[in-house]
Amino acid sequence: MMEQRLSTVTCQTTARLSAPKGPPLPLRAELHYRVADPYAVRLTLGPSTGPVTTWTFARELLAEGLRRPVGPGDVMVVPRYCHHPHSICIVLSNLDGTALIELAAAQVDAFLQQTAALVPFGTESDHLDVDGAITALMGRSH
Repeated sequence: MMEQRLSTVTCQTTARLSAPKGPPLPLRAELHYRVADPYAVRLTLGPSTGPVTTWTFARELLAEGLRRPVGPGDVMVVPRYCHHPHSICIVLSNLDGTALIELAAAQVDAFLQQTAALVPFGTESDHLDVDGAITALMGRSH
């Protein structure tokens, strides 16, 4: 399900979490984009009830990952994952381990098109509130 408001885009979907042994497990996932943070995408993963985990990474990384493997750091995106040509895999790594999250490429592409309608790629800096960020860092109100 895709939702767009004036300053945000949200895509709720079901991801597949690759388990070390056994079939992939379905997992609730949400991609979220805010104009106020124009370079970033948030991926929230978790059960329908209970704690969730949120990863924040570059929107450009997700977009580029639809075409080729990218992301040598904590987040890597791989297109056409394994035997699923209509999926992408997001590999998330931290000190606790690595998770492989599979998402439908068409949903990710539609989500990115919606974000580009709000903030075209390459124009992200036009949407930054630098003065507001400096004011917030200095602890002053407008």
